[in-house]
Amino acid sequence: MKFTLSWLHDHLDTTASLDEIVTGLTRIGLEVEGVDNPGAKLAAFKVARVLTAERHPQADKLQVLSVDAGDGPLQVVCGAPNARAGMIGVFGPPGAYVPGSGFELKVAAIRGVESNGMMCSTRELELGDEHDGIIELPADAPVGTPYPDYAGLNDAVIDVAITPNRQDCMGVRGIARDLAAAGLGTLKALNVELVSGEGPGPNVRTDDPEGCPAFYAQSVTGVANGPAPERMRRRLTAIGQKPISALVDITNYVSVDLGRPLHVYDRAKLVGGLVARKAKQTDNEPPFTALNNKDYILSPDMTVISDEVRVHDIGGIMGGEHSGVSDTTTEVIIECAYFDPESIARTGQKLMLTSDARQRFERGVDPAFLDDGLAIATRLVLDLCGGTPSEVTRAGEPPLGMRSYAYEPTLAETLGGLAISANRQRAILESLGFTVTDEWQVTPPSWRRDVDGPADLVEEVIRIEGIDNVPSVPLPRVPGVAKPTATPEQKLERRVRRAAAARGLDEAVTWSFLSDADAAPFGGGAWTVANPISEDLKVMRPSLLPGLLSAAARNQKRGAGTARLLEIGRRYLADAERATLGLVLAGDRRHRGWQSGKAQPFDAFDAKAEALALLAAAGAPLENLQVMGDAGDAWHPGQSGTLRLGPKTILAAFGMVHPNVLKTFDLDGAVAAVELYLDAIPPKRATGFMRPAYSPPTLQPVRRDFAFTVPADLAADTLFRAVKGADKATITAARVFDVFERDGDKSMAIEVILQPGDKAFVEAELKAIADRIVAAAAKQGATLRG
Repeated sequence: MKFTLSWLHDHLDTTASLDEIVTGLTRIGLEVEGVDNPGAKLAAFKVARVLTAERHPQADKLQVLSVDAGDGPLQVVCGAPNARAGMIGVFGPPGAYVPGSGFELKVAAIRGVESNGMMCSTRELELGDEHDGIIELPADAPVGTPYPDYAGLNDAVIDVAITPNRQDCMGVRGIARDLAAAGLGTLKALNVELVSGEGPGPNVRTDDPEGCPAFYAQSVTGVANGPAPERMRRRLTAIGQKPISALVDITNYVSVDLGRPLHVYDRAKLVGGLVARKAKQTDNEPPFTALNNKDYILSPDMTVISDEVRVHDIGGIMGGEHSGVSDTTTEVIIECAYFDPESIARTGQKLMLTSDARQRFERGVDPAFLDDGLAIATRLVLDLCGGTPSEVTRAGEPPLGMRSYAYEPTLAETLGGLAISANRQRAILESLGFTVTDEWQVTPPSWRRDVDGPADLVEEVIRIEGIDNVPSVPLPRVPGVAKPTATPEQKLERRVRRAAAARGLDEAVTWSFLSDADAAPFGGGAWTVANPISEDLKVMRPSLLPGLLSAAARNQKRGAGTARLLEIGRRYLADAERATLGLVLAGDRRHRGWQSGKAQPFDAFDAKAEALALLAAAGAPLENLQVMGDAGDAWHPGQSGTLRLGPKTILAAFGMVHPNVLKTFDLDGAVAAVELYLDAIPPKRATGFMRPAYSPPTLQPVRRDFAFTVPADLAADTLFRAVKGADKATITAARVFDVFERDGDKSMAIEVILQPGDKAFVEAELKAIADRIVAAAAKQGATLRG
């Protein structure tokens, strides 16, 4: 919900500063997401007079102007057809940034003539779409004045996050009411001037009392549609809405100003009267073309507004293209209806269609504001477009059932933790529009359908009084030693998270939602969100790597030489959610230097080392792990693999990401990655809290090196396991320390560590162990080199 500061002042009489208002909004539960001053980006532009205008010597369509912006004449080359001597416009000096064109002005030669800045059009300043000529200001515009000051653009835009329960704050007046209740001003009276019409009202009715309980309308003939006043257009532009015409802008303005959506029909485009009804079966109801130029298939559970021939409006959500007003419109019907919030929400979700009207109707607009809302809109139409109004047609009855609750002032302390006097609570509730009797029977106003009991009344009192005033009170401590509450899964995640942080990885938190394109390289998403926030967030992630790769790409574009990112979260597969750890290593493992030489990128062995270290922290049995290929299509073939317990239980995938995947995420250079499947790690057996006694070996280990000639396709891991298993009692460790190929032969050298027990090895024992090692290697096709 966006509005300007001056717009707020239309409803709130206050001397509070912008900072005080922003602080007050957040304090009473209306969180301010941002404050923007649109005039700040145009501060360098000034009101200027064109002194002279002469033809450019080298171009027929250019002129050489002499421009005075208050600091003396400057020479400017201009191509606008309306540029002429004596006119007043907007001048951008050298150094000014033109937001609509995206460049900074500099002194430059244009066709051989020096130009010092430019005269600007509306589109170049992002104030509209006009670009046929430069801006023309009135003759009395003060030369040299900053243009934002002259045009009133220094009007701060406040963006407030409105929670779904605060339908009353979907209009500027509702926000002003809350601020007035909080002591930041006085709410101005809303003067509604009733419009006395001539002749019968328009032919409207409702045949859907559930979806549209009330349908009020008034017609105006003899209107002249044109642009809305500058003040109205400027405010709509400031909050991100595009001014269209006076008739359309009036409905948008009233919707934001008072939270009362309206719709205007061109009467000449209708056949017969208007009726609110349920949509017909698909075979009998053609696709509906909305104002966004998209077609929608309607179903019988949706409320529509139609004439005798066709549907003209998805009730409460969006109007149709066919009956929209235009510059030639001379007779209009102004619709002011009440639509059922639940019905609006279901229709919007089914059609995946959102609009400002839907946001307000599905929260619930004020059912008692139909007559006043229609009168305000009709008066604006008469003032801005002229014409003659008809009588008002009122079809149906709005749901005005009043609810009241017995309230005890002591609840503010027992439920809210803040002792507030009864008189103060009464004043707060009445300032918000509640009716309070002497017996403390409280009736919410018609615009607060969210209040449903005494607890909600306590919330209103506490938030206005100030939740910061609620004292912090510690919870009572239960005697005794607290039992641990973390589950084994949570403990596992904590261990690997700490181990990853100790290894220099930075934790990231990415979206659980992806686009189809991002999920496709990882097998696509099995879960799709029915009503996503956007098309880019519609698929539940099948892997943690897409989010991490996107994060690495953002870091890379911002100049980060290295990205070592980690995330612990869930993958969403067809059968279940899976606890997973993902990490990405992008950029340089070691930067270039005078000692190290060229920069060195990450490789598959870096990924494997991280995977093994984190699996060790998780308690996985590393000595039983097997390295196998086939990590998946997202991985680089030959530079990736999996770590498994047996052929079926995959604990991790590691290696280099496939180059095609890197292109999808716009990443430069090679990227290593790991996915640890935490749910696949076998849990440790419960052995109590006793640790085994520490008993270091009394004798030093013996090291022996073996060099084998091996088949070219023999994996090092296979030979390593064979050697280590040759004598499990004495061989405590082994590692490959040398590999080379020559003339088609492949050589692999392994260091073996033998640990004696209570007595040292004799030569015969060492020879026997060596023979067993050679024999085990021979079974894999390896022969001892001479």
